[in-house]
Amino acid sequence: MARNMSTAAKRTIAVVIALIVVLVCAGAWYVSDYYRADATALAAVADEDGASDGVVVQQLSDKAIAFVPDQPSAGFIFYPGAKVQPEAYAPLMTQLAERDILCILVKPLFNLAILDVNIADGLTAQFPDVETWAIGGHSMGGVAASDYAANHEGAFESVVFLASYPTADLTGFDGTTLSLAGTNDLVLNRTNYEKAGDLLPSASTSIDIDGGNHAYFGNYGEQAGDGQATITREEQQSQAADAIAALTSSALKP
Repeated sequence: MARNMSTAAKRTIAVVIALIVVLVCAGAWYVSDYYRADATALAAVADEDGASDGVVVQQLSDKAIAFVPDQPSAGFIFYPGAKVQPEAYAPLMTQLAERDILCILVKPLFNLAILDVNIADGLTAQFPDVETWAIGGHSMGGVAASDYAANHEGAFESVVFLASYPTADLTGFDGTTLSLAGTNDLVLNRTNYEKAGDLLPSASTSIDIDGGNHAYFGNYGEQAGDGQATITREEQQSQAADAIAALTSSALKP
C-alpha cells in the first residue's frame, strides 16, 4: 500500500512539474511575441542630437525615453499599446515634440502597460519647469494611463485615448479628455468605446480620424484583424498630434 501511495505521489509531482513547465513556456512565448518597431521608428529614437527636427531624445532610464523640444509648453506621458515595442511610437512622439510638447514614452514590463501601471511614478519631477501635464496611451496603454490618472488626482490636466477608452471612473476628473479613433479601425471594440463615454468627465472630446485604423498611431507594421487604412501612417499621426497639441494648449496653466 505504501509503495502504491509513493508511486501515486510521484505521478502527481510529475504532472505538476509538467504543468509548470508548460505554463512557463507559454508565458515566455506570449511576452516574446510582440509587434516590433520599424526602421523609421528606431531611427527617430536614435536621433539623440535632434539635428533633423530640433527634438532632443533623452534616455531617462531603461524604462523611459524623453523627446524634448527647445521650449516645451506642456508635457505628455505616453503608454504604448499591449505587446507593441514602445519605440514604435517614436515618430508620433517626435511630431508632438515638434509642436512644443515634451513627451515621455514609457517602456513597461513585458510590453504590457497594464502590468506596469505605476511606471509613470517620478517622471514629471524630472522636468520641474514643465507645469502642465497630460497622460495617455494607445489601445490597452490608454486603459493603463487612465487608471494611473484616476489614482493621482491633480497630477494631470488631460487624459488622451488613442483607439482606447477608460475602465476606471473619470467622471470626477478635474480636467479634459480626448478620444481619437480611426474610422477603419477593426481592432477597437466600438460598443465598449461608446459605452465608456459614461466614465468620462463632462469636458471630453471625441474625434474620428477619417480613413485611419488601429495600427497607424504607431510604426509597427500592420496589426492582425485591423481594417485597411486609406490614409498614410504619417497623416494619421499628424492629425493625432494636431489634436493632442490643441488639447494641451487649451489646458495650459495660467
